[in-house]
Amino acid sequence: MISLKGPGLKIFAAILAVIALAFGAYSTFFRSAGFVDGTATIISIEEDPDYIPDPDNTGDVQYIVKAKYTVDGKEYTATLNSYDPAYKVGGDVAIKYDPNNPEKMTSGFGIGIAVMIIGAALLAVVIFLTVKKKVSVKKLKETNGELTYAPSVKGEERELYFLTDVGTIKGGHHLEDKNRRVLYEAKMTKFSPLSAFAFDFIDHENNKTTKHLVGHTEEMDWNSILIDNNYTFTIDGQDVWKHLRAVGVTIDSRFGQAQGVMPSYTIRKDGEELAYAENTSQYVHEEDAEEHKVASKLPVQGFYRVHTREKNLDLLFMVLVAMARSGATDERGGSRRMLFNTIIDK
Repeated sequence: MISLKGPGLKIFAAILAVIALAFGAYSTFFRSAGFVDGTATIISIEEDPDYIPDPDNTGDVQYIVKAKYTVDGKEYTATLNSYDPAYKVGGDVAIKYDPNNPEKMTSGFGIGIAVMIIGAALLAVVIFLTVKKKVSVKKLKETNGELTYAPSVKGEERELYFLTDVGTIKGGHHLEDKNRRVLYEAKMTKFSPLSAFAFDFIDHENNKTTKHLVGHTEEMDWNSILIDNNYTFTIDGQDVWKHLRAVGVTIDSRFGQAQGVMPSYTIRKDGEELAYAENTSQYVHEEDAEEHKVASKLPVQGFYRVHTREKNLDLLFMVLVAMARSGATDERGGSRRMLFNTIIDK
């Protein structure tokens, strides 16, 4: 299964658009192929008793229009598949009928044209957003260059706290110290249900802001114990986990090392430890957890207590954002290796 967000939603919308176009074309042009023109006389216009109007538009009504027409001296009666306020009993309306089976008839284009218009509009939106994304990514790369990180510089070990905004569609993230001073943050500047989110990644320690396009999280469920599920999103048009692997990131995750049932992660770059992180409740500061009586200490995705000697936090922050937004627990975008690592340790 692929989640219906971002690219998944666009694929779903494109499929719906093609189906709508095909149905509309068939209803409008092919179903009546070989029909000939005729004229029918309206004999009744009545409200449809089975029609249920929109609760927000109680005055909405739907009409059943019946008409009669004659072919080769034989009279036929049929329900029109169109309605116009100008219709009146005794008035004439243009129809098309099958000369080989005159009982088959159609009036106007029915819903076929409307369905085609909706399908074409939906497909146009999908194409526009796809092209827009490619243009946005190209402009971003022209401005920022390729996605790179500051070199590793070691200092004193410090305990940091990674938090995720909850309860808002503009979900951002930030990394702060024990004094709750924000050191690094990802602030959403533009939300879109179909295309990538626009983010400002702000390094407060170095007074540097970098713009990024962060895609919607995509979940692929293989339903197999042998093949891990995959949780990922794009960063500036690239799969975030493929990008992080390309720069040498690995994540060794397991249960049981941290307090209680909290998962823990040793994050490395090119084999050298970048940080050690522990999943926490949404109260990442110990004093907050104690104040809110977080006794069970169940992990909440997107909240981590981090120990690191790194002075430059850009790569570490990107890894934590990848974990927080995707839900993956290793650099492959999976989640099951954590359990295997824990079992092996036992």
